[in-house]
Amino acid sequence: MTAVREVMTHKPIVASLPGTRNDVLKLMVKHNLTGVPLVKKEGNGLAGMVTRRDILNSPEEEQLVLIMQKDPVRISSDASVEDAARLMTKTKATHLPVMEDGKLVGIITPTDLLYEVEKRASGVPVEELALSPCVPIYSESPLMVAFVTFRVSNVNALPVLDASGHLNGILTDRDIFNKFHIHESVAEQDMGLGGEDDNWSWENYRNILRMWYQVSKIDVPLVPVSRIMAGSPATVFKRTNVSDAARTMRRNDFGQLPVVDSRDLLTAMLYDMDVISILVD
Repeated sequence: MTAVREVMTHKPIVASLPGTRNDVLKLMVKHNLTGVPLVKKEGNGLAGMVTRRDILNSPEEEQLVLIMQKDPVRISSDASVEDAARLMTKTKATHLPVMEDGKLVGIITPTDLLYEVEKRASGVPVEELALSPCVPIYSESPLMVAFVTFRVSNVNALPVLDASGHLNGILTDRDIFNKFHIHESVAEQDMGLGGEDDNWSWENYRNILRMWYQVSKIDVPLVPVSRIMAGSPATVFKRTNVSDAARTMRRNDFGQLPVVDSRDLLTAMLYDMDVISILVD
Protein backbone atom coordinates (compact mmCIF):
# COMPACT_ATOMS: atom_id res chain seq x y z
CA MET A 1 0.00 0.00 0.00
CA THR A 2 1.30 3.44 -0.96
CA ALA A 3 0.73 6.00 1.79
CA VAL A 4 -0.15 9.64 1.26
CA ARG A 5 3.13 10.77 2.87
CA GLU A 6 5.04 9.03 0.05
CA VAL A 7 3.47 11.08 -2.74
CA MET A 8 2.36 14.35 -1.11
CA THR A 9 4.10 17.71 -1.35
CA HIS A 10 6.03 18.16 1.89
CA LYS A 11 6.31 21.53 3.64
CA PRO A 12 3.73 23.22 1.39
CA ILE A 13 3.74 26.94 0.74
CA VAL A 14 1.10 28.55 2.95
CA ALA A 15 -0.55 31.91 3.43
CA SER A 16 -1.33 33.44 6.80
CA LEU A 17 -4.50 34.78 8.34
CA PRO A 18 -5.41 37.55 8.49
CA GLY A 19 -4.55 38.22 4.86
CA THR A 20 -5.91 39.37 1.54
CA ARG A 21 -6.73 37.86 -1.81
CA ASN A 22 -3.74 39.61 -3.38
CA ASP A 23 -1.41 37.92 -0.88
CA VAL A 24 -2.57 34.52 -2.15
CA LEU A 25 -2.63 35.54 -5.81
CA LYS A 26 1.01 36.57 -5.63
CA LEU A 27 1.94 33.20 -4.12
CA MET A 28 -0.07 31.31 -6.74
CA VAL A 29 1.55 33.12 -9.63
CA LYS A 30 5.08 33.09 -8.21
CA HIS A 31 5.05 29.38 -7.41
CA ASN A 32 2.59 28.20 -10.10
CA LEU A 33 0.11 26.95 -7.50
CA THR A 34 -3.57 26.14 -7.82
CA GLY A 35 -4.36 26.28 -4.11
CA VAL A 36 -2.83 27.36 -0.82
CA PRO A 37 -3.45 26.16 2.76
CA LEU A 38 -4.08 28.94 5.25
CA VAL A 39 -2.60 29.03 8.74
CA LYS A 40 -2.94 31.45 11.62
CA LYS A 41 0.04 33.75 12.07
CA GLU A 42 0.51 32.74 15.66
CA GLY A 43 0.60 29.00 15.03
CA ASN A 44 0.97 26.13 12.57
CA GLY A 45 -2.62 24.93 12.81
CA LEU A 46 -4.69 24.67 9.64
CA ALA A 47 -7.18 27.54 9.45
CA GLY A 48 -8.57 27.05 5.95
CA MET A 49 -7.88 26.47 2.28
CA VAL A 50 -8.19 28.74 -0.74
CA THR A 51 -8.03 27.75 -4.42
CA ARG A 52 -8.33 29.58 -7.72
CA ARG A 53 -11.92 28.36 -7.89
CA ASP A 54 -12.73 29.97 -4.54
CA ILE A 55 -11.38 33.30 -5.78
CA LEU A 56 -13.24 33.06 -9.09
CA ASN A 57 -16.44 32.38 -7.18
CA SER A 58 -15.99 35.49 -5.02
CA PRO A 59 -14.42 38.14 -7.28
CA GLU A 60 -15.76 41.01 -5.17
CA GLU A 61 -14.17 39.86 -1.90
CA GLU A 62 -10.68 40.87 -0.78
CA GLN A 63 -10.29 39.39 2.71
CA LEU A 64 -9.25 35.74 2.77
CA VAL A 65 -11.57 34.96 5.64
CA LEU A 66 -14.50 35.74 3.32
CA ILE A 67 -13.13 33.65 0.42
CA MET A 68 -11.54 30.61 2.02
CA GLN A 69 -12.92 27.17 2.74
CA LYS A 70 -13.30 27.40 6.51
CA ASP A 71 -13.39 23.67 7.22
CA PRO A 72 -11.53 22.08 4.31
CA VAL A 73 -11.51 18.35 3.69
CA ARG A 74 -8.24 16.96 5.02
CA ILE A 75 -6.46 13.63 5.19
CA SER A 76 -3.93 11.85 7.41
CA SER A 77 -0.40 11.22 6.20
CA ASP A 78 -0.95 7.54 7.09
CA ALA A 79 -3.90 7.19 4.72
CA SER A 80 -3.51 5.30 1.45
CA VAL A 81 -3.49 6.87 -2.01
CA GLU A 82 -6.75 5.00 -2.61
CA ASP A 83 -8.24 6.80 0.40
CA ALA A 84 -7.05 10.11 -1.03
CA ALA A 85 -8.54 9.39 -4.47
CA ARG A 86 -11.81 8.27 -2.89
CA LEU A 87 -12.01 11.41 -0.79
CA MET A 88 -11.23 13.68 -3.75
CA THR A 89 -13.78 12.08 -6.06
CA LYS A 90 -16.46 12.01 -3.37
CA THR A 91 -16.06 15.60 -2.19
CA LYS A 92 -14.67 17.14 -5.43
CA ALA A 93 -11.88 18.62 -3.32
CA THR A 94 -8.78 19.08 -5.49
CA HIS A 95 -6.45 20.04 -2.64
CA LEU A 96 -6.28 17.98 0.52
CA PRO A 97 -4.23 19.35 3.42
CA VAL A 98 -2.28 16.47 4.99
CA MET A 99 -2.28 16.36 8.78
CA GLU A 100 -0.05 14.63 11.32
CA ASP A 101 -0.67 14.98 15.06
CA GLY A 102 -2.93 17.96 14.37
CA LYS A 103 -0.30 19.81 12.35
CA LEU A 104 -0.16 20.59 8.65
CA VAL A 105 2.69 18.57 7.11
CA GLY A 106 1.81 18.50 3.43
CA ILE A 107 -0.74 18.80 0.67
CA ILE A 108 -1.91 16.29 -1.92
CA THR A 109 -3.64 16.96 -5.24
CA PRO A 110 -4.79 14.75 -8.14
CA THR A 111 -1.45 15.44 -9.86
CA ASP A 112 0.34 13.63 -7.04
CA LEU A 113 -1.72 10.50 -7.75
CA LEU A 114 -1.12 10.29 -11.50
CA TYR A 115 1.92 8.03 -11.23
CA GLU A 116 -0.14 5.52 -9.26
CA VAL A 117 -2.69 5.54 -12.08
CA GLU A 118 0.07 4.94 -14.65
CA LYS A 119 0.98 1.71 -12.86
CA ARG A 120 -2.56 0.36 -12.66
CA ALA A 121 -4.67 1.47 -15.62
CA SER A 122 -2.90 0.09 -18.68
CA GLY A 123 -5.95 -1.83 -19.91
CA VAL A 124 -8.62 0.83 -19.45
CA PRO A 125 -9.52 3.14 -22.37
CA VAL A 126 -10.29 6.79 -21.71
CA GLU A 127 -13.81 6.46 -23.15
CA GLU A 128 -14.80 4.08 -20.32
CA LEU A 129 -14.30 6.74 -17.64
CA ALA A 130 -17.17 8.90 -16.43
CA LEU A 131 -15.82 12.11 -17.89
CA SER A 132 -16.39 15.60 -16.47
CA PRO A 133 -18.48 18.16 -18.37
CA CYS A 134 -16.88 19.62 -21.48
CA VAL A 135 -17.59 23.33 -22.08
CA PRO A 136 -16.14 24.60 -25.40
CA ILE A 137 -15.75 28.28 -26.27
CA TYR A 138 -15.31 30.08 -29.59
CA SER A 139 -11.79 31.38 -30.22
CA GLU A 140 -12.95 34.94 -30.94
CA SER A 141 -15.14 35.26 -27.86
CA PRO A 142 -14.11 38.17 -25.61
CA LEU A 143 -11.99 37.08 -22.69
CA MET A 144 -14.64 38.31 -20.27
CA VAL A 145 -17.01 35.69 -21.69
CA ALA A 146 -14.43 33.04 -20.82
CA PHE A 147 -14.03 34.52 -17.33
CA VAL A 148 -17.76 34.31 -16.68
CA THR A 149 -17.95 30.84 -18.25
CA PHE A 150 -15.32 29.56 -15.82
CA ARG A 151 -17.27 31.00 -12.92
CA VAL A 152 -20.73 29.67 -13.80
CA SER A 153 -19.79 26.28 -15.31
CA ASN A 154 -17.41 25.18 -12.53
CA VAL A 155 -14.79 23.82 -14.95
CA ASN A 156 -11.06 24.53 -14.97
CA ALA A 157 -10.41 24.50 -18.72
CA LEU A 158 -12.24 25.47 -21.89
CA PRO A 159 -11.43 23.74 -25.19
CA VAL A 160 -11.32 26.45 -27.84
CA LEU A 161 -12.99 25.93 -31.23
CA ASP A 162 -12.51 27.79 -34.48
CA ALA A 163 -15.32 28.96 -36.76
CA SER A 164 -15.61 25.49 -38.30
CA GLY A 165 -15.96 23.77 -34.94
CA HIS A 166 -12.48 22.27 -34.88
CA LEU A 167 -10.30 22.30 -31.77
CA ASN A 168 -7.53 24.86 -32.11
CA GLY A 169 -6.62 25.73 -28.53
CA ILE A 170 -7.28 25.44 -24.83
CA LEU A 171 -7.77 28.09 -22.14
CA THR A 172 -7.34 27.29 -18.45
CA ASP A 173 -8.25 29.25 -15.36
CA ARG A 174 -4.52 29.28 -14.60
CA ASP A 175 -4.03 31.44 -17.72
CA ILE A 176 -6.53 33.94 -16.31
CA PHE A 177 -4.91 34.08 -12.90
CA ASN A 178 -1.33 34.21 -14.06
CA LYS A 179 -1.93 37.23 -16.24
CA PHE A 180 -4.86 39.34 -15.14
CA HIS A 181 -4.93 39.89 -11.41
CA ILE A 182 -2.04 42.30 -11.80
CA HIS A 183 -2.15 46.02 -12.47
CA GLU A 184 -3.22 47.05 -15.95
CA SER A 185 0.16 48.57 -16.86
CA VAL A 186 1.85 45.23 -16.20
CA ALA A 187 -0.83 43.38 -18.14
CA GLU A 188 -0.45 45.80 -21.05
CA GLN A 189 3.22 44.95 -21.27
CA ASP A 190 2.64 41.23 -20.75
CA MET A 191 -0.04 41.13 -23.43
CA GLY A 192 1.60 43.50 -25.88
CA LEU A 193 -1.14 46.05 -25.38
CA GLY A 194 1.09 48.99 -24.56
CA GLY A 195 0.82 50.82 -27.87
CA GLU A 196 -1.22 53.94 -28.45
CA ASP A 197 -3.78 52.01 -30.48
CA ASP A 198 -4.58 49.83 -27.49
CA ASN A 199 -4.89 52.43 -24.76
CA TRP A 200 -8.48 53.29 -25.52
CA SER A 201 -9.45 49.62 -25.55
CA TRP A 202 -8.06 49.00 -22.09
CA GLU A 203 -9.65 52.11 -20.60
CA ASN A 204 -12.97 51.39 -22.26
CA TYR A 205 -13.00 47.81 -21.10
CA ARG A 206 -11.91 48.72 -17.58
CA ASN A 207 -15.00 50.94 -17.37
CA ILE A 208 -17.15 48.01 -18.46
CA LEU A 209 -15.52 45.85 -15.80
CA ARG A 210 -16.46 48.39 -13.15
CA MET A 211 -20.08 47.90 -14.12
CA TRP A 212 -19.74 44.10 -14.02
CA TYR A 213 -17.74 43.91 -10.80
CA GLN A 214 -18.00 47.20 -9.02
CA VAL A 215 -15.39 46.42 -6.39
CA SER A 216 -13.43 43.68 -8.14
CA LYS A 217 -9.70 44.05 -8.66
CA ILE A 218 -9.47 41.14 -11.11
CA ASP A 219 -8.86 42.97 -14.39
CA VAL A 220 -9.46 41.30 -17.74
CA PRO A 221 -8.41 43.16 -20.91
CA LEU A 222 -10.53 43.47 -24.04
CA VAL A 223 -8.92 40.75 -26.13
CA PRO A 224 -10.32 37.59 -27.72
CA VAL A 225 -9.68 34.16 -26.27
CA SER A 226 -7.38 33.41 -29.20
CA ARG A 227 -4.85 35.93 -27.84
CA ILE A 228 -4.48 34.06 -24.56
CA MET A 229 -5.15 30.41 -25.31
CA ALA A 230 -2.51 27.73 -25.77
CA GLY A 231 -2.64 26.81 -29.45
CA SER A 232 -2.37 23.30 -30.88
CA PRO A 233 -3.10 21.63 -27.54
CA ALA A 234 -2.06 18.09 -26.73
CA THR A 235 -5.01 15.72 -27.08
CA VAL A 236 -5.83 12.12 -26.27
CA PHE A 237 -7.70 9.64 -28.48
CA LYS A 238 -10.83 8.27 -26.83
CA ARG A 239 -9.46 4.69 -26.97
CA THR A 240 -6.08 5.56 -25.50
CA ASN A 241 -5.21 3.75 -22.27
CA VAL A 242 -5.85 5.80 -19.17
CA SER A 243 -2.31 5.02 -17.99
CA ASP A 244 -0.88 6.70 -21.10
CA ALA A 245 -3.12 9.73 -20.57
CA ALA A 246 -2.00 9.94 -16.94
CA ARG A 247 1.64 9.82 -18.03
CA THR A 248 1.09 12.67 -20.49
CA MET A 249 -0.60 14.74 -17.80
CA ARG A 250 2.12 14.10 -15.22
CA ARG A 251 5.07 14.77 -17.50
CA ASN A 252 3.63 17.98 -18.88
CA ASP A 253 1.87 19.27 -15.75
CA PHE A 254 -1.51 19.14 -17.50
CA GLY A 255 -4.64 19.14 -15.38
CA GLN A 256 -6.72 18.12 -18.37
CA LEU A 257 -6.60 16.80 -21.94
CA PRO A 258 -9.16 17.27 -24.73
CA VAL A 259 -10.49 13.91 -25.95
CA VAL A 260 -10.86 13.46 -29.72
CA ASP A 261 -12.31 10.82 -32.04
CA SER A 262 -10.87 9.19 -35.16
CA ARG A 263 -11.70 12.35 -37.17
CA ASP A 264 -9.81 14.47 -34.63
CA LEU A 265 -13.04 16.12 -33.50
CA LEU A 266 -13.55 17.11 -29.88
CA THR A 267 -15.73 14.63 -27.99
CA ALA A 268 -14.97 15.28 -24.30
CA MET A 269 -12.52 16.68 -21.78
CA LEU A 270 -10.47 14.41 -19.54
CA TYR A 271 -9.53 15.90 -16.16
CA ASP A 272 -7.07 14.61 -13.60
CA MET A 273 -10.02 14.04 -11.27
CA ASP A 274 -11.52 11.68 -13.85
CA VAL A 275 -8.22 9.82 -14.15
CA ILE A 276 -7.73 9.21 -10.43
CA SER A 277 -11.16 7.56 -10.21
CA ILE A 278 -9.30 4.45 -11.42
CA LEU A 279 -7.80 4.17 -7.93
CA VAL A 280 -11.23 4.06 -6.32
CA ASP A 281 -12.67 1.14 -8.29
